[in-house]
Amino acid sequence: MFPRLTPITRNIIILNVIFYLASNFVAYPKLYEIFSVYYIGSPFFRVWQIITHMFMHAPLGQGIGLTHILFNMLTLASFGPVLEQVLGEKKYIMLYFLSGIGAYFLNCGWNYFEIMQGANVEEIYSIPMMGASGAIFGVVAAFSTMFPDSKLFFMFIPFPIKAKYLFPGIIVISLYLGFSGSMGGIAHFAHIGGAVVGFLLAKSWKDNHYRID
Repeated sequence: MFPRLTPITRNIIILNVIFYLASNFVAYPKLYEIFSVYYIGSPFFRVWQIITHMFMHAPLGQGIGLTHILFNMLTLASFGPVLEQVLGEKKYIMLYFLSGIGAYFLNCGWNYFEIMQGANVEEIYSIPMMGASGAIFGVVAAFSTMFPDSKLFFMFIPFPIKAKYLFPGIIVISLYLGFSGSMGGIAHFAHIGGAVVGFLLAKSWKDNHYRID
C-alpha cells in the first residue's frame, strides 16, 4: 500500500507518535500548552513552538481526535519516501520544515487580517495551532510538482488522478474553506502556506535538477 519507509520519513513518524503519546498520556494538557504554536503576537507564543507544533496533533476525544495524526502520518508515508530518495535527506528535511514554518506564518497573516477586521483578539491569542498538516501539504505539493504525470488512486474515487492536479486542488479547496468558514477549527490558510512553500522549493530544484543530491 505504501512505499518502503525511508530513514527521515520513518523518524518523523516515530517522533510524531512519541509526542502524541506523551501529550495525551504523560503530561496532558501541559505539553499542548508548551509545544503547540500561538499567534506570534500572543503572550503565550514561544519561538520554539514554530517547530514543535508540527509534532502536535488533536487530543484524543477532542475535535477530529486520533484521525488527525493518522491521516497526516498515512499521507506522509505515501508521498514522503519517494521525495526523500529523489531529493536526498538534506533537501527533504528542508522541504518538510520550511513548509511547516511557511504554514505557520501564512496562518499568522490570516489571523492579523481577521484582527484588522474586528475579530476577537483574545480568542485569536488563546487558540493554538497544531499539526504536521502544513509540512505534509508541502510534501504533497512538491510531489505533484516533481512528478506531475504520476497517476494516483484515492479512496472513494474510482479512477486515477494525475498528481499535477493536487497542488491547484489544495489551493482552491483550502481558499474556499478558509473564506467560507466551513469546517471550523482547521487552519486552512496554514495548508495553503505549506503547499506554496513546497511547490516553490520543488519547482526550483526541478528547474535545476542537476543540483539535486
